[in-house]
Amino acid sequence: MPKSVEPFTIMAKPVGPRCNLACSYCYYLETGDMYGGELPPKMSDGFLETYIRQYMEASPGPVVSFIWHGGEPTLAGLDFYRKAVELQRRYLPPGWSCWNNLQTNGILLDDEWCSFLAETRFDVGLSIDGDKSTHDTYRRDRGGRGTHERVAQAARRLKAHGIRPDLLCTVTSTAAEDPVGVYRALRDLDTGWVQFIPIVRRDADGRVTPDSITPEGYGDFLCAVFDEWIRNDIGRLEIQQVAEMGLAWSGGSTNLCWMAPTCGRVLVVEQDGAVYSCDHFVTPEHRIGNIVTSSLAELVDSSVQRSFGESKRDRLPRQCRACAWIEVCNGGCPKDRFAITEDGEPGLNYLCDGLRQFFAHAEGRLRRIVELRRLGRKPAAIMAQLRAEAQARWRGVGRNDPCPCGSGRKAKHCCWDKRP
Repeated sequence: MPKSVEPFTIMAKPVGPRCNLACSYCYYLETGDMYGGELPPKMSDGFLETYIRQYMEASPGPVVSFIWHGGEPTLAGLDFYRKAVELQRRYLPPGWSCWNNLQTNGILLDDEWCSFLAETRFDVGLSIDGDKSTHDTYRRDRGGRGTHERVAQAARRLKAHGIRPDLLCTVTSTAAEDPVGVYRALRDLDTGWVQFIPIVRRDADGRVTPDSITPEGYGDFLCAVFDEWIRNDIGRLEIQQVAEMGLAWSGGSTNLCWMAPTCGRVLVVEQDGAVYSCDHFVTPEHRIGNIVTSSLAELVDSSVQRSFGESKRDRLPRQCRACAWIEVCNGGCPKDRFAITEDGEPGLNYLCDGLRQFFAHAEGRLRRIVELRRLGRKPAAIMAQLRAEAQARWRGVGRNDPCPCGSGRKAKHCCWDKRP
């Protein structure tokens, strides 16, 4: 059986788009329409074994990463995951290790679930959109009820079992109205890690939907969150995007696919064994095969999939190639590259203006944090140093002067109200 030369990850959808919530911004629920209601309720034991065996055989190792996603993957039931862990142990080559991540809305996570996840060392990504008001605007159950308290309780239950979940927060037009409130609600759950995921959706006519974040709103959101973090929470909480930017600016390679030069190494397998190029491209034209008739190694390294991944780099507009922040953006996610550049070239990231605003706002201080960490400074000392340096930068700056954060805007239109 051939092996892939380069590492790759499979995102498994054991119940496909089935979910016990009806989040109004969900991009995945509609993928069930292309099957015409003919999908099985969950991945069969036979498909599960074929998937795990092929994944082990195709992986270059020595770590094999399983991501269980949805829809809502807990709808497959605990016995499904007990079976999955048993099969992983059976097929795992000697000397290798296996990592599991469950991305869930948390509604079904009782003590039995949490005990299992803790015993089998699953990492958990928990979807929660900040404070109750923002979360319950979009994340409602099938009966129309808000779900914030149930999800917050799941976070507390996971922590009681020794699991600190990654918090996955979408950034909508509603979240943009109170970025600091959203951030603080997540911080106060005290899990140590937060991901902010921008919602960008388009309707049938190609227009961006009202719940989507605007470029300006996204930039303002990230800047506000960053400022709150560097003032109060370095060492207490990591923000995925900030951590990845710091990694890039310290000479490393980013782990986020949207920040990488190419993509295509995170594929999707549905409950019927169908394999797709990406979680955001589960469409008939991006179906690259099925594990029943082809091996995962053949599919992940196929010319079709390689072309999909390399097109992210090959179709990068000139404006992006000349951008000062190319190393921490690389054009962003292909799904969002539907805007037009300043010189009329297609393929610009819709969120470009907001990202550039944030990169300019954060770069100097984040590079300084990287430097201070290399010197062995503790978090409290780093925050004190940043406060002192901020006070020095603001000396003599008037309301109409350029903001010292580097955004290019006048101080009164940028960080004037946040002066130290």
